[in-house]
Amino acid sequence: MPSITLRTALPADRGTVVELIHQLNVFEADLVGDRRRDYRAAEEYYDELMQRLSRRNGRIVLAEAERVVVAAMGFSLDQDAAYVIDDVRNHGTVTDLIVHNNWRGQGIGQLLLNEAERLTKEAGHKRLVIGALMANERAERTYRAFGFAPYVSILSKEL
Repeated sequence: MPSITLRTALPADRGTVVELIHQLNVFEADLVGDRRRDYRAAEEYYDELMQRLSRRNGRIVLAEAERVVVAAMGFSLDQDAAYVIDDVRNHGTVTDLIVHNNWRGQGIGQLLLNEAERLTKEAGHKRLVIGALMANERAERTYRAFGFAPYVSILSKEL
């Protein structure tokens, strides 16, 4: 495997990140059926994500192999509600973790999670959170193997 480097995404990386988001949308649509498959959905989500990250001291971190983007991770610094103890109320959040289809299973997700841990610790926080669709068993296995444990469960009911 070629050497992987990490860097913060620039505005010029929009198209590349949108393409990764589109790949993930199509993959997740096969799992849960409520994801849009059109490319415009990925563009719209990218714009929403950038707005959220800008409000939450966040960024997109890219993983590159030989100057080609192979993965992207959304990361932000967040604060839980007042009922959470001060020690862990402020935390890092992995908002998105997308590895290009051809690069999955090569440890790139682990590399990005290590970076999320580093950024969280650098901010002086002691908790890192991430979400995964229950139907995305591979992602959940990866996150559990990295040391994440269930904390809250969001249930859904179609009406």
